[in-house]
Amino acid sequence: MSSSVQLFRDQKYHELKGQCTQQRRLFEDPEFPASDGSLFYQSAPPRRVEWKRPKDLCEDPHLFVNGISSHDLHQGTLGNCWFVAACSCLALRKTLWQQVIPDFNEQEWDPKNPEKYAGIFRFRFWCFGEWTEVVVDDLLPTIDGKLIYCHSNVKNEFWSALLEKAYAKLAGSYEALDGGSAADAIVDFTGAVAESIDLVQGKHGEIISEQMKLFEDLLKVHKRGGLISCYIAASSASTREVETETGLVIGHAYSVTAVRKLRLGERLIFAFKAEKLFMIRLRNPWGKREWNGAWSDNSEEWKKVSNSERKNLGLTLENDGEFWMTFEDWCKNFTDVDICRIVNTSYFSIHKTWEKKMTRGAWAKNSEPLLNRSGGCFDNRETFLQNPQYIFDVKKTEDKVLVSLQQEDRRKYKKEGKGDSIPIGFEILKVEDNRSYRLHKLTVQERVATSSYINTRTVFLKRILKQGRYVLIPTTYNPGITTKFILRLFTDVPSKLRELKADKPKMTCWSLLCGYPRRVTQIKIDSAEGLQRQDRSGGADPYVLIKCENQNMRSPVQHDTTSPVFDTQVIFYRKNLDSPIMVQVWNSNILCDQFLGQAVLAASPSDPREQQTLQLRGRGGREAAEVPGHITVKVFSSDDLAEL
Repeated sequence: MSSSVQLFRDQKYHELKGQCTQQRRLFEDPEFPASDGSLFYQSAPPRRVEWKRPKDLCEDPHLFVNGISSHDLHQGTLGNCWFVAACSCLALRKTLWQQVIPDFNEQEWDPKNPEKYAGIFRFRFWCFGEWTEVVVDDLLPTIDGKLIYCHSNVKNEFWSALLEKAYAKLAGSYEALDGGSAADAIVDFTGAVAESIDLVQGKHGEIISEQMKLFEDLLKVHKRGGLISCYIAASSASTREVETETGLVIGHAYSVTAVRKLRLGERLIFAFKAEKLFMIRLRNPWGKREWNGAWSDNSEEWKKVSNSERKNLGLTLENDGEFWMTFEDWCKNFTDVDICRIVNTSYFSIHKTWEKKMTRGAWAKNSEPLLNRSGGCFDNRETFLQNPQYIFDVKKTEDKVLVSLQQEDRRKYKKEGKGDSIPIGFEILKVEDNRSYRLHKLTVQERVATSSYINTRTVFLKRILKQGRYVLIPTTYNPGITTKFILRLFTDVPSKLRELKADKPKMTCWSLLCGYPRRVTQIKIDSAEGLQRQDRSGGADPYVLIKCENQNMRSPVQHDTTSPVFDTQVIFYRKNLDSPIMVQVWNSNILCDQFLGQAVLAASPSDPREQQTLQLRGRGGREAAEVPGHITVKVFSSDDLAEL
């Protein structure tokens, strides 16, 4: 991984550390100085802040004391419980935090060789698709000799305070971290794919089937190393951080530390009148204030379970601020959950692995419609296709597809008052099987998926798509807005995701010799009916073959039917306008396929664009003898190659 790590502000850790140890001085970071400018971008400190090094705050400072744990953290005065919740989640997974805190042993204080200590640390974050290394000094903001932001509950442990400083440097200031999303921080720690679920909108508190589906999903995510956090949305600023009657805090991020499905023994089935318990364990970043309902620390439920049974069931409580709830209570009391999936792309894994494609893009304005790339969402019919367009293929009969669209992090623009995320989303359209140029008009294409449009940094969608070719169009909600994005697509088999850049075939020297296309024709073959029966059971295995000049396109075979639904689209760029397009229906056989009939299309721009049902005929021209069966098609032609 080290070869592809970017250096933030081009600061080289080993070089800077070497200079400091050689000159026997402690590092002071010129890029993020110990000053008010690093703390605030608009408000002023309530009292004078002093920047102190760990050695001035305690006698025996360490990065970690007794390892790293989700209980090491306390929030401090900044409204960044979301960052602390993300750190709590991170601390649960050794492989993940070791990516964020590289060579942690080398960075640790060495009491035997104090001269090696240079007051410099490095952390890595997944920034907009690239691992980025951020260097910081160890000067930390304090008031009255106490750390004012994120800190450990052990006085001489500093990993969380230093990690937060590096993250604040990336954002421009500590204040830029005030109010954020745990999902964003987890993505920055891991490169995970974030999905936000609204529990109220999804009716997870009411519909048991939805509840169970979500439980199974969270169980799988947690087992496979994903990270989960949740919160109760505040209806207004005045309700934020207010404690409810059940002891939960509104507008406050909790990390999920365990998800368990428990099969109960006979004695417990009798006690709880249920065979299974669906449980979830949470942690409050404040390290105190807990849920006081069913299964809370001193509740009746615990009295029914002996210590040995608790151990067997894994219903253990590690520490303060941590508590269990039933999944049903959790769905009824929380409003939002952020799921961060660590999508497995390793070929050496026993779990499902995904094929990943990532591409970078930007919404950019241009007064020329063919060059404009900021056309807004689907509601802006005139300009919607003036957005970046990406094509991909689903090779299997059907495939589960995960899509993540992430906009540039805007925290660094908070100083200019432009720190809010832009509402973004995307559309997925099923297009012609041979399309390789940009879409200019929606005719035969089918809208198969629309993400939610929301002003969060990331928008996520999971869908099962049928075999075929698709165009994915990421958009801002309103037209004319410019910013960068990254698009990630995960499929079971390679999808060949790529951007469509050209509007029509390119004019080359070769086209002067062989001719350049003069007409574009789109055809949608909807279905056929009344085909000749081909086997003893009275069925057939038909497919269509569409021939245009020297190109042939073939649909998948439809099995055991004389009334197949083909739902196949094709597009042709035609040089010879007198050469008709043949739509042939064939029956698939093991040895030799059998011709069932054809329709011949002139496909000129003046032909009707409505759906038409055509009689199948034998071989020959349009006057050939009729054969059993009809085929339903839609045809669009234009002599403007950039119209369709």
